[in-house]
Amino acid sequence: MVAAQQTPPEGRYGRSADARADRTLRTVGLVLGVLALALVGWFGFSYVSGADVSGELIKFKVVSDDSVEAHLEIRKDSDVRGVCTLRAMDEEDGEVGRKDVRVDGDESRVDTVVTMRTTGLAASVELVNCESVREN
Repeated sequence: MVAAQQTPPEGRYGRSADARADRTLRTVGLVLGVLALALVGWFGFSYVSGADVSGELIKFKVVSDDSVEAHLEIRKDSDVRGVCTLRAMDEEDGEVGRKDVRVDGDESRVDTVVTMRTTGLAASVELVNCESVREN
């Protein structure tokens, strides 16, 4: 009678090489994910904190075929002068109007309604950007 060779049960004598490799890959992936998240957070914070003037388009209203009213809320340091650019778009996303809104004064929060003239019927308005203006 020949004795049958027996193999030990899976995982009985410690982890296999595959399990150690999986754990190493998980650890490396976790470290890289945390580093990527930290980098994105740092870039976002530096972008937001570096802006001297920031704005938000609260709402807009189409007044007629050739004008739009836009309600803006602009935040800035009290000693900073700035400009915010608005753009009106038609149904096909073509630009039908653009306006630069100057932000002067000592207020740190400016709430204003601006009327834009357009070359056609506007379907939407967007705030393109806000930036500080250096005075010479």
